[in-house]
Amino acid sequence: MPITTAYPGVYIQEISPGPRPIEGVATSITAFLGRTSRGPSSTPGMVKSWGEFEQVYGGLWAESTLGYAVQQYFRNGGREALIVRIHNDATIAKATVPPGGLPLIAASKGAWGNGLRARVDSSDAASKQFDLSVKDLATGQIESFKKLSIDSNHPRSVAAILAQDSHLVRSEGAAPLHLPPASAAPAANADAFADHSATRFAGGSDGGDITDVHISGGLQLLDKADLFNLLCIPPLKRSGGDVGKASWDAAIAYAKSRRAFVIVDPAEHWTTVADVLDPASGVTNVVSAADNAAIYFPRIVASDTLNKGKPDSFAPCGAVAGIFARTDAERGIWKAPAGNEAELRDISKLSHSLSDSENGVLNPLGINCLRNFSGSRNVVWGARTLQGNDSLASPWKYVPVRRLVSYIEESIYCGTKWAVFEPNAEPLWAELKLHIGAFIHALFLQGALQGQTARDAYFVKCGHDTTTQTDIDLGIVNVVIGLAPVKPAEFVIVNIQQMTGS
Repeated sequence: MPITTAYPGVYIQEISPGPRPIEGVATSITAFLGRTSRGPSSTPGMVKSWGEFEQVYGGLWAESTLGYAVQQYFRNGGREALIVRIHNDATIAKATVPPGGLPLIAASKGAWGNGLRARVDSSDAASKQFDLSVKDLATGQIESFKKLSIDSNHPRSVAAILAQDSHLVRSEGAAPLHLPPASAAPAANADAFADHSATRFAGGSDGGDITDVHISGGLQLLDKADLFNLLCIPPLKRSGGDVGKASWDAAIAYAKSRRAFVIVDPAEHWTTVADVLDPASGVTNVVSAADNAAIYFPRIVASDTLNKGKPDSFAPCGAVAGIFARTDAERGIWKAPAGNEAELRDISKLSHSLSDSENGVLNPLGINCLRNFSGSRNVVWGARTLQGNDSLASPWKYVPVRRLVSYIEESIYCGTKWAVFEPNAEPLWAELKLHIGAFIHALFLQGALQGQTARDAYFVKCGHDTTTQTDIDLGIVNVVIGLAPVKPAEFVIVNIQQMTGS
């Protein structure tokens, strides 16, 4: 509020900086839906490295394709993976440590928990506290917790400490009624976690293969995630696990509501271009045309470290998502994740080597090709959405155009929430126009939009020409934005003319 002046002198007034300028959201947080051997299944979990995925979700697992997709994602430049663990009736391992003492459960469902061993190292009746240690036999990881209490109100409450600090176990049920006795002491020079002195966990199982029925539950779990930009659903099992058309279409519809993009895998039985074009089992039977999804063909071949490094065929979604993330970081979301820079790393070969003529058949249909050039470099060689079929003449033909506009929409959505409940009048309209215009102008300066001048590249309107009195009465303010995104140069044509010397 204005300062009231009373005497000649200097008056200081702090001025509010006003609404914060719009900041761009992340562009390549990739959600993966599928089975893992361990890890939380009630909420999505963020991992930022392959090592973190191994620790939390168990790494590669012969029963699932998801671990391979995540590994290929990080190897190709991915930075943030949102894991949605889906299972089919997996159960949790349990133990009472020692027998008749403290009831514990594994930190997550799965047969992995059967490899846990736990012991109460000491128990003090005077202080009503005890020491607990747990070992995961599969990884060798040991956790030790000192001076735990069975009192739920104690700062060292066993339930609270395990929930906060343990990656392996949780306290089961309500607070224990009795202080657990100490486990049997190990023999001299013996392993403290040997069966005679530590308690075995039991009852954990991995359940059965997941099916398309379980995909909808995984999508619902994504409601708990604040933001994701890319969505991958690797095959539901190692062989014969193609995701069904209804599941792909549901995933694409859900991603659309979250302004996210889906990377669709080719069918496992597609070994030639004829398979892709087959009216009975080709691309139209795998997924419906959509502007926020793209499909890539063929599958990739990489070494399987769980099978002595022997080559095996994998769906490409994880590697392609990594290239999306790498391109976003190095060039920007407006650059097509394709071309010579979009090399597939740690890939030995492709399951089918496409020729130029075959590429020429698939590309106009909106099917992105993975190509091998010079006998060694495997690259992404297509940047069309599932509405990229030339016959559709869709304005959302290209992957970077769709993703850039979704990025702008999400950034503005997150960056203008301050305007809710502000007076719907000229000061608000001017401020919205200023902040949105500044955000888009920054993208123009980075090369995301066409045109030599800002006038050619975009416009932002907000005022009486966009918001009527009826809108104002209904509490609505309308901002109209026009954009001219850059589009990839798919076909570079060079005309050469021979000159004759005089």
